[in-house]
Amino acid sequence: MWERIWGDGMEKKYSAVALGIFDGVHLGHRAVIDAALKQREDGLRAAVFTFDPECVLRKTGGSAGFIYTKAGKDMLLSEQIGVDDVISPPFESLCGLSGEEFADEILCRRMGAAHVCCGSNFRFGKNAACGIGELAELGKSFGFEVEVVGSVEMGGSPVSSSRIRELLLAGNITDANELLGSDYFIKAEVAHGNHIGSTIDFPTINQSFEKGQLVPAYGVYASYTCVQGKMYPSVTNIGVKPTIEGQRRPLAETHIIGYNGDLYGTNTVVLLHGFIRPETKFGSLDELKKQIGADIGSALNIL
Repeated sequence: MWERIWGDGMEKKYSAVALGIFDGVHLGHRAVIDAALKQREDGLRAAVFTFDPECVLRKTGGSAGFIYTKAGKDMLLSEQIGVDDVISPPFESLCGLSGEEFADEILCRRMGAAHVCCGSNFRFGKNAACGIGELAELGKSFGFEVEVVGSVEMGGSPVSSSRIRELLLAGNITDANELLGSDYFIKAEVAHGNHIGSTIDFPTINQSFEKGQLVPAYGVYASYTCVQGKMYPSVTNIGVKPTIEGQRRPLAETHIIGYNGDLYGTNTVVLLHGFIRPETKFGSLDELKKQIGADIGSALNIL
């Protein structure tokens, strides 16, 4: 992608670029991206310049996990929102550039920016020394327009990644999804587990969270699972499987209702739609089996 966009014609102006970390790609972020998409009417490509999700850990000093993985964020931007180009370099590769160098080398020469969109709190350049005022001045020097997009408010407060993280950590998936603009999802490879689900007639798929990724509140959720383009109702447990000895790493474990295929090794998308109950330790597998049956009923009622 870098080579394709950062190719010949270094001075051509062909892109409208949305700038931001875009952790969660929530409604506030989408307003910035929509401003870039609108520039297609003037013949520009809609591009997003962002950084890998680990940048969130750096920005917050490790106090907050990132909402979506790189694969998840790219899927949202490219497949759901439909931007033409997503540029997401490692933070270390560009963090030493001054604001002027970023505007000249990245926006102007390499991305062909004719129009640049960002939020009012956007910072850039070495040590985040520059803001929207400096960006506007640099735009005059290097020949791109700057559009600052105001915050989006819901419930009397701005939509923000930190607000969504708090909701996810509290298990308030309904409100989190409203601010995200679509259901929160887990996109990860299906790995082999201990196969306990199959022994109690409820086979499951297991997915791990990446290091540094936010893990929503431990509990059981009504969910949808996408298999070969089809959405299946499902029920997902997030947590450490306290009923099973030795399992302590947080996982998303999903029983897909009405599906019996083999998904091992595939990158599967599970969307959380409603919270059912907190994670619970049961006295036996029979108790667990009975509760899973009840959870499936609850999930189907929600879905």
